[in-house]
Amino acid sequence: MARFARWHIWLGWLIAVPLLLWMLSGIAMVARPIEEVRGEHLRIKLPPQPLPGNSQVVEIRSFVQRGRPVTLVTRADGSLQRYATGTGAPLNVDVAEARAIAASDIRGGDQVDAVRAFSARTPPLELRKPVATWQVSLVDGTHVYINRGSGEIEAVRTRWWRFYDVMWGLHIMDLQTREDAHNPFVVLFALIALIGGLCCKNREA
Repeated sequence: MARFARWHIWLGWLIAVPLLLWMLSGIAMVARPIEEVRGEHLRIKLPPQPLPGNSQVVEIRSFVQRGRPVTLVTRADGSLQRYATGTGAPLNVDVAEARAIAASDIRGGDQVDAVRAFSARTPPLELRKPVATWQVSLVDGTHVYINRGSGEIEAVRTRWWRFYDVMWGLHIMDLQTREDAHNPFVVLFALIALIGGLCCKNREA
């Protein structure tokens, strides 16, 4: 029994040390908002500057998109519009093109179950972007989000990603936005867990 007790004590320390380190490092990581850690609060945000001669357009970008030269115009309100380079004809991303983009750029993207439009004001939670998109739902449960203005893929969300997202929300105790790791609940419970762990080990010692 004495040998078993010694093994029990050493096993307790073996388990306790990484647990205490995880709790301590967790508290350190959530002590300040991630935006402050990244230094985003130091950036001076300047309003978009319109191009000379045009009070709305702030950027014009030309590139080849799936073998076709296009010009993408960004306006001051954040809206995007594609044009055919050379002719200037507007290129709208309709349902047919959204399906074609998914089929050409995503493995298994030709197996489409449904296509649904989302506005920039009401994007789905899993997208996390205020962008107007087509949601191309594949038969395997994958969601492909295609920007309705630029024709570019904004995000791909698999079933596993959505499960991970829920677990992440539980982990940081933020099921509403699943982004705020610096919230009172996670900080409070992390402190309680750390203090409890230290007290238990001191008592055992």
